[in-house]
Amino acid sequence: MKSTRTLPPLRALRAFLVVGKHLSIKDAAEELCLTASAVSHQIKYLEEYLELPLLQRKTRSLEFTKAGQAYHDYLDGMFERLASVTHQLSAEYGRNMIRMSVPPFFSSELLLPKLEQLQTLMPDTDIQIMTQPNKLTEHRAEADLSILFGYSKTSKVVAKELFPCDLVVAAAPKLAKKMDTSSYDCLNEQTLIVHENRPNAWKEWSQAAKIPKIKPAKMIRFDTMSSVMDAVSRGLGLGIIYLPLGMHWIESGKIIRLFDDATYGESFYLASREEDSKRPDIKRISDWLIKEFEVL
Repeated sequence: MKSTRTLPPLRALRAFLVVGKHLSIKDAAEELCLTASAVSHQIKYLEEYLELPLLQRKTRSLEFTKAGQAYHDYLDGMFERLASVTHQLSAEYGRNMIRMSVPPFFSSELLLPKLEQLQTLMPDTDIQIMTQPNKLTEHRAEADLSILFGYSKTSKVVAKELFPCDLVVAAAPKLAKKMDTSSYDCLNEQTLIVHENRPNAWKEWSQAAKIPKIKPAKMIRFDTMSSVMDAVSRGLGLGIIYLPLGMHWIESGKIIRLFDDATYGESFYLASREEDSKRPDIKRISDWLIKEFEVL
């Protein structure tokens, strides 16, 4: 596509950046709140604009071309710098704002109950909380702070551990009463519930617990942790629960632990870009969050 413009449209660049992060049109569409068709159109437009293939379409996956990988690496850094400079400009000449990217279930279970305290701590700072159902192991370019469930050690972020999670097996009280929990054999021929981003949770748990592979009657997958918890509490099946994240569901009696033992899962981390971590407002809220969650 011949053009006198020197840059492609920003929306096409943004679509390519997010598609490249996930290497999935479907996951990128969810993050961008667009249809998969619209995202595909933006990628096709960008490739035609550049007259270069950026992605290779496999049967069930995408891969970068050499040019696509180089372009994505450059755009990733460019968008991060643009987001940081934009925020600094807004902070200097407008209202101060901190943008936080938080997993949806973490937000509802642990962060929202503390927002009143946060408002008292920083009364002159606007807080923007962004939640998304995708895997959240990378710091979002448009965020100042991210709460991550695990993170890549190669990420260009400053990450501090908030707290580790334990994995426990849970069920609704009415379902648990029908089970002989004196043996792990009671897990066989049961309906097992998982989050679609953690499809191997039961396998990983059984390996950590050093028990034979579980043979379920069937599996049910949900795309949100809230749905997983709700399904378990309704007695639709057994779930792997992350503690202390789901503790209030146990304390309320909606679900109960089937076994006393637990296995270690992943930790939650607080992450920011190195340049943002030095900002006084980011440091203040980071220190507060770490102190608040260290008692969990």
